[in-house]
Amino acid sequence: MTNERADGIGFVFTQDDPIVGVDLDDCRDPETGDVDEDAQDIIERLDSYTEISPSGTGYHVLINGDLPEGRNRRGHIELYDTARFFTVTGDRVGNTPGHVKRRQDALEAIHREYVQLLSENKEPKRNERTSVRDDTSTATTPAVSLEDNELLKKAKNASNGPKFERLWNGNTAGYDSNSEADMALCCLLAFWTGGDTAQMDTLFRQSGLLRAKWDEVHYADGSTYGEKTIERAIEATSEYYDPSPRNESTQAKLETEPGTADVDTDEPDRRNAYLIEKNQLLSTRVSELETMIEHKDERISELEAKVEDLSAELSARSDEGDREQGQQTGGTKDNSDNTSLLSRTRRLFSGNSE
Repeated sequence: MTNERADGIGFVFTQDDPIVGVDLDDCRDPETGDVDEDAQDIIERLDSYTEISPSGTGYHVLINGDLPEGRNRRGHIELYDTARFFTVTGDRVGNTPGHVKRRQDALEAIHREYVQLLSENKEPKRNERTSVRDDTSTATTPAVSLEDNELLKKAKNASNGPKFERLWNGNTAGYDSNSEADMALCCLLAFWTGGDTAQMDTLFRQSGLLRAKWDEVHYADGSTYGEKTIERAIEATSEYYDPSPRNESTQAKLETEPGTADVDTDEPDRRNAYLIEKNQLLSTRVSELETMIEHKDERISELEAKVEDLSAELSARSDEGDREQGQQTGGTKDNSDNTSLLSRTRRLFSGNSE
């Protein structure tokens, strides 16, 4: 039975398939083809089959993987692995693969950075102010008020001070791109400024990472690259520097005596940002290693199968060679047997004659 009103095909996500769909809405200008930078970043990192959505204003990306736990949407980004229908247009984006690829590590990183932000599910603390970031989440920040010079001094003397200083000086070593380094520095600035966007922008402009790109408009809503980077950094920050007297005294002690950090049972908030980012890096590295091991296991299986095939082929050739050699040496063997029999007979008669 057919439905005469059907005018296309689609894909239904179920629990029986390994496909995850990434739906990017309102990120493409259908007339000019211009794409928001976040959407472009997601498409490039997933590097799997991608097509333009039916409306022409977004994209559908299909990958092979497992959707991480937690929320599955934020703003114009949605992730699905079951109970969802994607209309298939076949209008594939150029320079993207023509088939669905496994991208588990990239999926987890994108889910963490764009959807499951670290700031959610956090209760406001004392002396904190709450500000609305978008229509789906809120972020909390403490009432921090440090002068720029004082802030920089504290940041450079903190436990993760060497990292802050490298980024501050424009050193991007250890990061895959300048954008990732920008984001890392902004997350640190968000921690020390309490999420003060104006102070974060002022400080970033003094850093060695500042580029002309910072003030370029890269988003459909008119946001510049710098504004969006600061916004995302604040959303991704769950812990902030706490200037309350109790924590301030502990902070000062740890800044002057770094070695005492390990014995202090009341670890200050300033270390949490470092630990959170370290855990993120370790999680990403574990995912990369798991993917590498998976690929190596697949390669080992392929090599083992190839060894079995070669062994079988070698055995067959050996058997065939034995048969050919037997045919060639058959007459010689008979003659040898005859010669041996004659020799024994001669020895026998020689013995009797004696």
